[in-house]
Amino acid sequence: MVRIFIIVFIIFIALAVFGGIQAAKRRKKLIEWAKSRGLSYIRHKVRGFDMRFPGFRKLHEGSNRYAHNIMEGDWSGRPITAFDYHYETESTDSKGNRQTDHHHFSSTIIHSGLPLKPLFIRPESFLDRIAEFVGFDDIDFESAEFSRRFYVKSEDRRWAYDVIHARTMQFLLDMPQFTIEFDRHHVIAYRSSTFRADDFENAANLVNGILERFPDYLVKQLKGN
Repeated sequence: MVRIFIIVFIIFIALAVFGGIQAAKRRKKLIEWAKSRGLSYIRHKVRGFDMRFPGFRKLHEGSNRYAHNIMEGDWSGRPITAFDYHYETESTDSKGNRQTDHHHFSSTIIHSGLPLKPLFIRPESFLDRIAEFVGFDDIDFESAEFSRRFYVKSEDRRWAYDVIHARTMQFLLDMPQFTIEFDRHHVIAYRSSTFRADDFENAANLVNGILERFPDYLVKQLKGN
């Protein structure tokens, strides 16, 4: 019994050391990426991102929420904030034992410089197809491939069609997939896991690419011209 305990303890320590080494390697790559893009880097935990970006539901999940590995600056003329995020949830098993689960993901937020309306875009899942079959439909588009691969929601369908026109649909089909949300001024791209440095790059280019493809008539309308 003692031998088993020692073996388990050694394995636990080895995994912790390995995890620390991997985290340090990833952090070094993020610092290098941030520097190469002219972004600042903050390693320590910063709370209040849920209040700073109140329109994004993902940043309001659970408790003990904080951002870290925060990179900020300018991306093609637009303010960018890229970061890792943590939150906790609690669950209870059949015996009444409570367990705290830690959730980690990464995201990139870009300020549009324009007044926006809420819009939600993510890769479509099998459950979405079941929901569509029973009548809970999302917004469909002229591209059958796009409608098959993406789940899109907005209270204003006209807004969704203005933003996601043919060129933007093809752009989204060609780019790596993320969940995308619009609030009143920002666009966020995230996944349910942490990013590599090139994921931050792809997420920033994706969000910026969507904004750059806003039609001229839409930009003029949003600016009040």
